[in-house]
This record gives sequence, C-alpha cells and structure tokens, in this order.
Amino acid sequence: MTYIVGEACIKCKFTDCVEVCPVDCFYEGETMLVIHPDECIDCGVCEPECPIDAIKPDTEPGLEKMLELATVYSQQWPNLTVKKDPYPDVDEFDGVANKLENHFSAEPGPGD
Repeated sequence: MTYIVGEACIKCKFTDCVEVCPVDCFYEGETMLVIHPDECIDCGVCEPECPIDAIKPDTEPGLEKMLELATVYSQQWPNLTVKKDPYPDVDEFDGVANKLENHFSAEPGPGD
C-alpha cells in the first residue's frame, strides 16, 4: 500500500504533509504534490496533516488515475521536503469539480 495525493490538492498545494514525512517522498508539480509510490513507507503520518483531506490510502476506490500520475511525475518533478505557503487563492478552488481536467499541470514546481 502507498498513499495518494488526490485531486483536491490541485491548485491548493498545502504542504503540511511534506513536513512530517520521514522519508521525503513528496514531489512538487506546478499545481499539486505527488507521493512517490515506491518511496512511501505507508506510515500514514501525512494523511491527517492535510487540511483538505486530499491524501488517501491507495486502497480507496477511484484513485487509480492519481496513482498513475504519482508514478509518472514523482520521477520527473523535484523533491519537496519543506513546508511552503499554499496557493494564495486556495479558498477559491476548495470543492471545485474537475480539477484534474481543468487545472492540472504537468510542469514541475520549484521543489526545495
């Protein structure tokens, strides 16, 4: 099992989860974070830290696409190990539907 960053993270990018990860398995894209599925040790400490409940175990249904994204982009995006500020307009994107289709970017974020 691994943990997956879900669609809710897109255009929010809270990084409270990154700060508690004991193995530094978060990677930063322009619009969201992903967890490297092979680096995650399934400790679960990141899940309760996410203020928007975007982190879920990969055993939950409906996360297959997000696992595919994590597998690809965790190998392309830079590692993120420190907490950063979320998007300034994070409240505007809370609960927005179809974020993956409308707001996902394959571009890397800055990382650490």
